[in-house]
Amino acid sequence: MPRHRKRRAVAEINVVPYIDVMLVLLIIFMITAPLLQQGVEIELPQASANPLSSEQKEPVILTVSKTGEYYLNVGEHVKEPISEEVLVHRVAAVVKYQPETPVLVRGDRNVDYGSVTHAMVLLQSAGVEKVGLMTDQIDEQGTAEK
Repeated sequence: MPRHRKRRAVAEINVVPYIDVMLVLLIIFMITAPLLQQGVEIELPQASANPLSSEQKEPVILTVSKTGEYYLNVGEHVKEPISEEVLVHRVAAVVKYQPETPVLVRGDRNVDYGSVTHAMVLLQSAGVEKVGLMTDQIDEQGTAEK
């Protein structure tokens, strides 16, 4: 009499498709990571101030370029200048939903003082109570650290 063996199900997972997906995601992240580093080229004034603690939330940074244009690190198109109305609306929305978020002004050292002051007035009208100013840190040799 022939004996029939029962075939048991193979309990192995085929990981080849997962490796393919992982490699595709790795390539996508490698391509997009350099694109995420955005910003406006400015020269910050130098000061020997204490840096912010790393435990704080990601700050809202209003950049005032040397031409007096405003850039905000909130929303889409952070490399494009924004109007005063859009600035006030975006910052007001952030402050409304996350009131503990620090707000900083990053003004170029060659910008008119009035432009930075006007930026601070705009932030105040958006509901911001405390505004910080960003500077480059000075090291022991008297040069600015980036």
